[in-house]
Amino acid sequence: MSRPEDTHRDAAPARPGPRAWLALAVLVIPTLLVSIDNTVLGVALPELSAALQPDASTLLWVVDVYPLVLAGLLVTMGTLGDRIGRRKLLMIGVAGFGAVSLAAGFATSAGQLVAARALLGVFGAMLMPSTLALLRTVFVDRVHRRLALAIWATGFAAGAALGPIVGGLLLEHFWWGSIFVMSVPVMAVLLVVAPVLLPESRAERPGRPDLAGAVLSLLAMGPLVLGVKLLGSDGPTPAAGLAVLVGTGSAVAFVAHYRRRVRSGLDPLIDLELFARPVLRYSALANATTMFGLTGLLFFSAQYLQLVLGYPPLQVGLLLLPSFLVTIVAGLAAARLARRFPLHQLVATGLALVLAGFVTSLFLRADSAVVLLVTAAVLIGAGIGLSETITNDAILAAAPPQKAGAASAVSETAYETGAVLGTALVGGVLSAVYRAGVELPGGAPASAGETLGGAVAASGTLAPGPAEALLASARESFVAGMDVAAGAAAAVVAAVLVAAGLGLRRAHREVLAAGAAAVVRDHPTAPAPGR
Repeated sequence: MSRPEDTHRDAAPARPGPRAWLALAVLVIPTLLVSIDNTVLGVALPELSAALQPDASTLLWVVDVYPLVLAGLLVTMGTLGDRIGRRKLLMIGVAGFGAVSLAAGFATSAGQLVAARALLGVFGAMLMPSTLALLRTVFVDRVHRRLALAIWATGFAAGAALGPIVGGLLLEHFWWGSIFVMSVPVMAVLLVVAPVLLPESRAERPGRPDLAGAVLSLLAMGPLVLGVKLLGSDGPTPAAGLAVLVGTGSAVAFVAHYRRRVRSGLDPLIDLELFARPVLRYSALANATTMFGLTGLLFFSAQYLQLVLGYPPLQVGLLLLPSFLVTIVAGLAAARLARRFPLHQLVATGLALVLAGFVTSLFLRADSAVVLLVTAAVLIGAGIGLSETITNDAILAAAPPQKAGAASAVSETAYETGAVLGTALVGGVLSAVYRAGVELPGGAPASAGETLGGAVAASGTLAPGPAEALLASARESFVAGMDVAAGAAAAVVAAVLVAAGLGLRRAHREVLAAGAAAVVRDHPTAPAPGR
């Protein structure tokens, strides 16, 4: 069976030795920690809300600002790694991530935590493209690289699985800031072992840096995502329109700058011609959508389990564990399934599972059995594991080796853009419905009308009757917001399922047609390849 990705298979595979697999273990650790950072925060949101008293907008920023900054800088950091060395950039990212994690753990206000999370995004942007680019350097054979990518993606899923459990254990004994401090010792160990096991790699001729392109890419990504966030939470306001306008204008300016730089013979920040390849374009879209599904689910599931159904943090982690285990299994199975099934079939199946998970979420109520949420999470986890490994591999294979950092950045930018949009859209819609529906009794603080965590904290200051009425109204409003948000997420996933499935199928057929024509041209008497 021929597939689009087969055209990139190495002619003379080099079997990786033990040192390569040890290097892979080092490359998985930063991914693991970044993933833990994403999911552990969801479990800590109720306690964090009670301790720092953020309003609804600030709480969303605590969650959003990290992937927002990270997504805006990934392309820049990917090309910077190509220029100065991917291992060197990884080391800078590790040191900075550990130091800022320590500061985040001891933040005394929501504003300080937002600032720390923004800096974590800066250093996280150094970590992710570097790990994928170095992975490609270490594993030059396509078959072994696909397995390495499956393990790398499994590391992300394992981090997502460990996040709620580790967070639950820490919150049982320590303050909310311990969820950030826990990464500091691991980063210190990485600083010691990474230079020993990882090779340095960089582009042979990196060219002059594209500083203007870096600024324009950040100005395009940040305001556009902010506009989606504001539209989801506040509707079509002037602020949302201005953010979208600034982002769109910056994106247009970025494309114009790219064309001028190419005409002048200079290397642009990122080779936009890569997106002319349907496999890369649709794989990136599917990649973003799977992360959209994961972060959207995590934003409401931890709060639903703790504050609506009443489970403690550790049990929340255990209840979410099956979904992450399924993600790991599906990711490892994807590497083997890719040998038998074409890209478009696996990606479409993965997105269909994510869609089924959100449709299941539509039936959640304030008194639902917990198995319903677990089922939804398992479906979404299976879809992510199946699709994520294949799309990462397809994106990396579409680029030449000298563009490894840029290709990795494309993959990670899609990934993190999906993450921030998942929180922005799902969280914004949920918050808007919650604020519109919750009824505050006399004497209740305004924070009770902003978030469910605020309502739970406020109920402790009220008399039993008003407190019970506030909690009932807040929980019903939160669940109503979950239903609307899950419906919006399902619509997004369904649209991408159709677009990516059909686009990748067309690309598959074009490659098969080109292969058949080559066979006829080179061997006129040979039968054309089937399927």
